[in-house]
Amino acid sequence: MRRCRLCGSDRLASVVDLGATPPCELFLTEEQLDEPEPTYPLHLRVCTDCRLAQLPPLIRPEDTFTEYAYFSSYSASWVEHARRFADSALDRLAPGFVVEVASNDGYLLRHVVERGVRCLGVEPSANVGQAARDRGVPTLTAFLDPETGAAIRAEHGPADLVVANNVYAHVPDIVGFTQGLRALVADDGWVSIEVQHLLTLMELNQYDTIYHEHFQYYTVASAQRALATGGLTLVDVELLPTHGGSIRLWARPAEAAAGPGPRVADVLDREKAAGLAETGGYAEFGERVAKVRRDLLRFLIDAAESGKTVVGYGAPGKGNTLLNHCGIRPDLLAYTVDRNPYKHGRFTPGTRIPVLPPSKIAEDRPDYVLVLPWNLRTELLEQLSYVREWGGRLVFPIPSLEVAP
Repeated sequence: MRRCRLCGSDRLASVVDLGATPPCELFLTEEQLDEPEPTYPLHLRVCTDCRLAQLPPLIRPEDTFTEYAYFSSYSASWVEHARRFADSALDRLAPGFVVEVASNDGYLLRHVVERGVRCLGVEPSANVGQAARDRGVPTLTAFLDPETGAAIRAEHGPADLVVANNVYAHVPDIVGFTQGLRALVADDGWVSIEVQHLLTLMELNQYDTIYHEHFQYYTVASAQRALATGGLTLVDVELLPTHGGSIRLWARPAEAAAGPGPRVADVLDREKAAGLAETGGYAEFGERVAKVRRDLLRFLIDAAESGKTVVGYGAPGKGNTLLNHCGIRPDLLAYTVDRNPYKHGRFTPGTRIPVLPPSKIAEDRPDYVLVLPWNLRTELLEQLSYVREWGGRLVFPIPSLEVAP
């Protein structure tokens, strides 16, 4: 019987069923193309008791994150976002010791190092963590749980600031992870968490951000409940444009917290107005997802039948959810490109689309470029402006199909 991983309820209601797909970051080598490829159901449900939206934990984080294909520093806008956060937090809180959980390749802590503040990254992926160490960011290769948090605290002391960006959705053991955060943070310290906001995911049809690495999808209400399981109190929230719409949660140990501030109440009211406090508020999402699929397939088929060439830009995890759900293969999308050389010469999971260097677009001068990391729209409109030189156009599939002028 399926049970909610936050409250244990067996009352889970379907939100959207995307079929079965392979893990989104397991890019294939050419040698693997003739080998079997495992797929797992991708069915989002919401707990009707605590309102946590979740996928069944069918794959282990150890299977995905021990060697990882995503390096945060390849997105210039994300590095700049991290710099602004680091400068603001260091100026406001003046921490003596900062720990970042899921610190990736040091994209954020490098700014802390530059300011001369003691810090430590905790990153489960060995290859990505090594990239951080190579740029001078102290990094421990580990998954966070209560024991790891306690061990780090015993060796390095409590952290005045614990940062956890884009990881709170990636852990199936929410309670254990939250207890690990509490073990790390000083009794009067701060925890900052950035995670995608379920409200904007649903409002803007961002279903391609549903993939097996994301075990749950948070509203502020469900995040507040999750934090409480580890003895942390939500005191403030910021709405961010990153990843199509995220929330930055500021929490403190319960004994040091003054209670939720006015911005928390404001967002809770927005979520309630959108119907996310009731099961019925999730009912129409599946049909909107189906329309995104139909519109994109219709565009690609029409382009192919009229002799137009279409290639992709980017090979993000979200793109692989979209490609697999739509059943897009190289006959409709000849290839995609990515700035990350780790992916060059590999093939997208499930759909087997080649991943090539970005220079391939200028060489081939395609009619259309399908932008898979649509959340980087502003950055990519500038980066890909050269496509207009030969009359090419950019295509954005989410929140609805748009062929940019």
